[in-house]
Amino acid sequence: MAATIAIKNGHVFDPLNEINGDIMDIYIKDGKVVPELSDAEMKNAKVVDATGKTVMPGGVDSHTHIAGAKVNSGRLMRPEDSYKWNRPKTSITHGGTGETVPSVYLEGYEYAQMGYTTAFEAAVPPLEARHTHEEMHSIPMLDMGGYLVLGNNWFMMRYLKEGDINKAAAYVAWMMRTHKTYGIKCVNPAGVENWGWGKNVESLDETNIHFEITPREIIEGLTEVNEMLGLPMPVHLHANNLGHPGCYETTKESLTIPAKVKPNQDMGVEWAETKIDPTKDKSIYLTHLQFNAFGGTSWRDFESGVKDITDYVNSQDHVVIDSGSVPFGEATCMTGDGPSIHDIAVLTGSKWSNCDVELECGSGVCPFTYLKSNPVHSVQWAMGLESLLLIDDPWKTIMTTDNPNGGPFTKYPNVMTWLMSEAYRNETFSEVHKWANDRSTLGGVSRELSLYDIATITRATPAKTNGMAHRKGSLAVGADGDVTIYDIDPTRLDVTANYNDLLTKFRYADYTIKGGEIAAHNGEIMSIPERRTYYSDIKVDANEEKKMLEDVKDWFRYYTLGFENYPTPEKYLVNPTPINVNMEK
Repeated sequence: MAATIAIKNGHVFDPLNEINGDIMDIYIKDGKVVPELSDAEMKNAKVVDATGKTVMPGGVDSHTHIAGAKVNSGRLMRPEDSYKWNRPKTSITHGGTGETVPSVYLEGYEYAQMGYTTAFEAAVPPLEARHTHEEMHSIPMLDMGGYLVLGNNWFMMRYLKEGDINKAAAYVAWMMRTHKTYGIKCVNPAGVENWGWGKNVESLDETNIHFEITPREIIEGLTEVNEMLGLPMPVHLHANNLGHPGCYETTKESLTIPAKVKPNQDMGVEWAETKIDPTKDKSIYLTHLQFNAFGGTSWRDFESGVKDITDYVNSQDHVVIDSGSVPFGEATCMTGDGPSIHDIAVLTGSKWSNCDVELECGSGVCPFTYLKSNPVHSVQWAMGLESLLLIDDPWKTIMTTDNPNGGPFTKYPNVMTWLMSEAYRNETFSEVHKWANDRSTLGGVSRELSLYDIATITRATPAKTNGMAHRKGSLAVGADGDVTIYDIDPTRLDVTANYNDLLTKFRYADYTIKGGEIAAHNGEIMSIPERRTYYSDIKVDANEEKKMLEDVKDWFRYYTLGFENYPTPEKYLVNPTPINVNMEK
């Protein structure tokens, strides 16, 4: 149950309200931030003394993979995760196992320990939506939502090829409601459909098999539909040729496609009182820039291509990216881009699995280890940091590891510390292959992010980008009472001499407060707060939807299940919370 809480005398970092370390009090009542508490309310309030400590909104992860069929496949393929990494149950928590792909309970606990309160599953195949929601239902501590994979969907490709944008929009709206998902994910557009036939696409203007549509046409069509409907977030784009030397050129060109698309966010919600405009202002959200920015022509001359893309992002206003950083060690590659997983498996000789999801998409899973001694992996480490340090405006960047592809989310503290401390980066340079310095620009970057910047790229930007800033990512009046307190005194912070201390403090937040409940304290789970699952409830013209459904029912003969069994009922969601979209319809 939400408590009344007063957080006193903390150094507050709240970028959506332009608060940069000011000593302030934060008050929470009935799960929401309020301007003040009465004397009577203060008598019964839980008072948290944050003197000499850092106070931020609860962390928001807008790109992670923690639920669904591919995640379960990753658990099956990493049995060593279970016996090497486990946590016993307590009086209020379940036991759990897994480092790169933790069990569902452990995922929630470990996010909460770091100060995170919200996470979005970044790839939900429609046919696997029930499975995904079943796992999300069991993940404690976190408010959640999911992005629906549509970049190789038969119906979308058909409508976009025919130029029927209205039916395409009606289909997206129906699919979001049907599967209780939140935004559009586009993975290797046109290429994943080809992979069902053992092929891929190599350029933005190569047509795929049968549908004869190009990646360019799919990106253009999906971004147009997205803004036509007024969805909460931009299209989340995993570009073509990902993971191949030279792919940065395809990525950069892909970002130009929606440059003239005007962002439109039509949501029927109550907005927290932020100083900065919290509404969507980008038309494309590029996933894991690091993986999309490989330079060179082969693995022999592999190099970072990040700077070409960050220069473009710096010159434009329609792009936001997440980094997909690589913190070294064990990882599990899992993606809707089946051919890229096959290429990794061939390259490493590792075990792998692949799946074609009927008329919709595909996926692949492959265990992976990033080694400091490996020249390519060392460059990837540098690239993940370049992705965040070379873009001037933190409102265009989001810190992720593309969990668990670049590494597990539990290594976010490492990435945050590298970003804040050039000394920590230099120490790592001394441990890794010399290619990290020779084939990236990171060695020449002296920029160190501030706590305000960290709050931006882990709270404010992800919340604003995925349309949750009406209640997440800030400490504004009316926002959810989600707060992180780190035992970090900004006035005594020395990122040169004491970066190891910073690393420890980011790993275990002093307090994680979710919805007015103290969820974690110094690494110990204190309570299991109420959670929500968000999805987009989109309205479109009823006649247009009726015509679209005639097509869907006709083509449903190609599915292995009946039309009546396709939807995901709300009972699969924990505390379902629809976001009303396109309400003028």
